Amino acid sequence: MSLSAALTAAAPSPSPSPSESTAPTVPTLQDAQESATNAASWIEQNWSTWLAIGLRVLLILVVAAVLRVVVRRAITKLIDRMSRTVQAVDGTALSGLLVNAERRRQRSQAIGSVLRSVASFLILGTAALMVLSTFQINLAPLLASAGVAGVAIGFGARNLVTDFLSGVFMILEDQYGVGDQIDAGVATGEVIEVGLRVTKLRGADGEIWYVRNGEVKRIGNLSQGWATAGVDVTVRPTEDLERLKATLAEVAERMGKEEPWNELLWGPIEVLGLDSVLVDSMTIRLSAKTMPGKSLAVERELRWRIKRAFDAADIRIVGGEPVTAEPAAPDPTASVAAPSAFGNAGSPQSEAATPIVPPRAPTK
Repeated sequence: MSLSAALTAAAPSPSPSPSESTAPTVPTLQDAQESATNAASWIEQNWSTWLAIGLRVLLILVVAAVLRVVVRRAITKLIDRMSRTVQAVDGTALSGLLVNAERRRQRSQAIGSVLRSVASFLILGTAALMVLSTFQINLAPLLASAGVAGVAIGFGARNLVTDFLSGVFMILEDQYGVGDQIDAGVATGEVIEVGLRVTKLRGADGEIWYVRNGEVKRIGNLSQGWATAGVDVTVRPTEDLERLKATLAEVAERMGKEEPWNELLWGPIEVLGLDSVLVDSMTIRLSAKTMPGKSLAVERELRWRIKRAFDAADIRIVGGEPVTAEPAAPDPTASVAAPSAFGNAGSPQSEAATPIVPPRAPTK
């Protein structure tokens, strides 16, 4: 013990006054030296542990960042390869049938965005949990709370989750794309935008329909593959069948050779034969495969040509509801009953039904 410390301990301590008792205690040099010594000893004892924890955290972050960059680049290369495949097919015979550049581009971008977001969420979330476990933090309550919160959010926003998942699968399965003419059940029109939650359609009258992907139960795509044009011609049953068939075959052959119908027709126009035979009419059906979305135009042109050919061949087209003759005016006397024999006062029946009047006494 030092001399100053011994003298301080031996000297009687005066009784503190009220003013001295409230004064703050100033730490001495010895107290500061002891605190520094304790801190240095604590750091000396735990520096290796903190260094190991820091290096582990740094390693986790570096690996997560590198893995995220590698995965995102792989996804980008995959999307670029899909785009190059589309460009290779463009300009060939399959271009108009299977490939729509805008549709494929949007589909590729949507798939790439979803995959990149999912990959980033998984990698960064796993890295965050590993960092917390490195600091000896119990993850069980955190995971349990996150699970409960996820269930609550999923239950409250189940319609939003349903729309999102339906949109993802519609894009992945390539059910429709931009430019397709579809029948979604709740609306029909041309697809102008495909989103993960909402699909935008333009109707026949120019209106725009916003259809939630979760509400679509069925999809009828009218722009994939080919369409069918069907025309029914109704004529009198007395017409010559061979003459009718020859006239229709000539119209079909001529239309298949002229532009632009030779490009819209993907097969010859076939005269299928009699579709129905009635007492006052018979129906002949024609059919042809056309480019998707062009069946109505082909049907209108075919009807136009058939009408002109039938007029030139003096073949009469009939159809519609027959004209019924107007009913005759009702006879006003039809509701009047036949005259009764009792209506004639001189008839025997009327005289027999007349009550007998007692004779009056003669007056005097």
